[in-house]
Amino acid sequence: MAGLVPFNRKNKEISTTTGFEDFYNVLDDFFSNDWPFRRSLTHDTFKVDVEDNGNEYLVEAEVPGIDKKDINVELNDGKLMISITMDERNESKKKNFIHRERRYSSMSRSIYLEDAKSDGIKAKLENGLLKVLIPKEEKPNNSITIDVE
Repeated sequence: MAGLVPFNRKNKEISTTTGFEDFYNVLDDFFSNDWPFRRSLTHDTFKVDVEDNGNEYLVEAEVPGIDKKDINVELNDGKLMISITMDERNESKKKNFIHRERRYSSMSRSIYLEDAKSDGIKAKLENGLLKVLIPKEEKPNNSITIDVE
């Protein structure tokens, strides 16, 4: 039973990590005491809520710190795709620089909305929350009741 708990798992200062621990230990992380605080958007993607309001869908995506120019929203055959591409560069114009950073990240989420209408879609980014309103198509009800003999 002792073989199930890695040595020095709780003492993170002396353990050596390779970066793949988050991938291989997702289940272990769920049951550890500090699991919700160890996860971040560098390893996850943005969170999405989908709400059915009868005649339209409301999709809310948490995208803090993202400019609207970095967001792409597409609907193709009922598949809503929200993708974010960030290309941050903090460069000094001096030739003799000591510190220089670049960061590139890309995330996307797709949601299938069977009866989504392709026209009349509205998207708004406000305070780090992207709201997308997608109207529904009125589809005829083709279901029938079959009597059992």
